[in-house]
Amino acid sequence: MRGEDSVRLAGSALELGYDGPVVGPDLDIEIPDGSFTVIVGPNACGKSTLLRAMARVLKPRAGAVLLDGKELARWRGKDAARVLAMLPQDPHAPDSILVRDLVSRGRYPHQTLLRQWSGEDEAAVAAALAATHTEDLADCTVDELSGGQRQRVWLAMALAQETPLLLLDEPTTFLDIAHQLDILELCADLHEQGRTVLAVLHDLNQACRYATHLIVMGEGRIVAAGEPDSILDEGLVEDVFGVACRLIADPETGTPMIVPRARRPGAKGR
Repeated sequence: MRGEDSVRLAGSALELGYDGPVVGPDLDIEIPDGSFTVIVGPNACGKSTLLRAMARVLKPRAGAVLLDGKELARWRGKDAARVLAMLPQDPHAPDSILVRDLVSRGRYPHQTLLRQWSGEDEAAVAAALAATHTEDLADCTVDELSGGQRQRVWLAMALAQETPLLLLDEPTTFLDIAHQLDILELCADLHEQGRTVLAVLHDLNQACRYATHLIVMGEGRIVAAGEPDSILDEGLVEDVFGVACRLIADPETGTPMIVPRARRPGAKGR
């Protein structure tokens, strides 16, 4: 049985980029198996670029992403998709597609010429809809859903792949606080059920509350990695995020909680 001391997904000597800033060079990263790993950092530090490389969406300029010790680029597409699923930051659905049909697309990696739609596929889709509490939306079109409902449906499609590794690129972006927490609680449930979850988040307090393993990035490099309460301190937050703060225990969970310092003692915002 795998645990957080083992690694299935890793990057070695990575250099990443499009036409703009580069992540790396020589960036090494390991995602502990069985962890809920969250990547945090300021805007444009390379978080999403790194996640896309780990999902084989972006080809490294140098170095390699490794899945089970084998270079991910050498995996056959469907084989990799049976191990690793990704929810991108801004997914797009075909016009007027039904929720059930969109979620069913998550079963594509399991289809072959000799193995078409089966009862196993039907059960996987039903389980994904149930896990995301979207069963009552199955016969709706994706177009008519709210932002929070859509995000749950996209997550259901990723769950229907039935992969042990799940990668999420800013899954709470554009959602209100209630829907953000719904998505993060669902991710925590999936982690507790045995999936390895890797997510990019903007909210440092949410990351500290939910992550079992935190990766802090700054200017295209990894500044710190480990359990949130073992790596975060006020100096690190100020150095990386440019925010002077106090670090206190979250009154609900005991995890680190960042409280920005006021402009002056007792000051109130206008």
